[in-house]
Amino acid sequence: MTAQLIDGEAIAAAIRAEVTQRVTALKQRGISPGLAVILVGNDPGSVSYVAGKTKDCTEVGIFSETFHLPPETSQAEVLALVAQLNADPRFNAILPQLPMPKQIDEQSVIDAIEPKKDADGLHPSNLGRVLRGELTGAIPCTPNGVMELLNRTGNDPAGKHVVIVGRSTLVGRPLAVLLSNKAKGANATVTICHTATPDIGRFTREADIVVMAAGRPNTLTAGMVREGVVVVDVGTNRIDDATRKRGWRLVGDSDFPALKEKASWITPVPGGVGPMTRAMLLVNTVRAAELARS
Repeated sequence: MTAQLIDGEAIAAAIRAEVTQRVTALKQRGISPGLAVILVGNDPGSVSYVAGKTKDCTEVGIFSETFHLPPETSQAEVLALVAQLNADPRFNAILPQLPMPKQIDEQSVIDAIEPKKDADGLHPSNLGRVLRGELTGAIPCTPNGVMELLNRTGNDPAGKHVVIVGRSTLVGRPLAVLLSNKAKGANATVTICHTATPDIGRFTREADIVVMAAGRPNTLTAGMVREGVVVVDVGTNRIDDATRKRGWRLVGDSDFPALKEKASWITPVPGGVGPMTRAMLLVNTVRAAELARS
């Protein structure tokens, strides 16, 4: 068996086309959706990621502005900017680009964002609504992207056993809630594994769908899954590669070459979950604009 690739780039493009239609409808009513991005410092990955988000916004017609602050910016200064953006009617959504420099408490920044302007869906109020099954507001982007990947490739989680490897509030925990919700495109039985799980393979070998969000290369091997499993790899790890001009390449948390010969569907890294995270940011932004003017 050779797995079918879950093409995150293609699915994200389809979602951007849908967002474009929603933005057009809003503009016909005199509403221009806006996204504010807060970038502190010059981390190359963050700078590149923000540039990609800006490009996405331009494509779908969302107004965006990046507030690029120096690396020595204090937490008080970041919080002051958040307060300013909360009150600015040009912006329906605010995105603090993570990670931020060590002098800044990222959770405090997230908590300071007006919940209705939370672009990433990580404010405690929005996470609480997701826990209650209220999915009309901001939903964490990466978990929501995983849900879209599964459902748009015909891998409906309903009745399936899904094993998530990773328990972060960014991916693992909210994804477990979304998958187990009593709702169309969900209704899965979910197991969460993590670094304290003695034998992760004991659980992944029983899974219909495995979602990797461990942050370690080759955590999932072919011997840890059964034939026909669906593998969604959220991991993005940089490893040395002397054959590449830049000296490194990106891999996920799975042994992709071996698993693609055993799985029925699998996400590549890059090109799988990553584009979906950016696409769902656009969805949260346009939804915030719709709710603000409804």
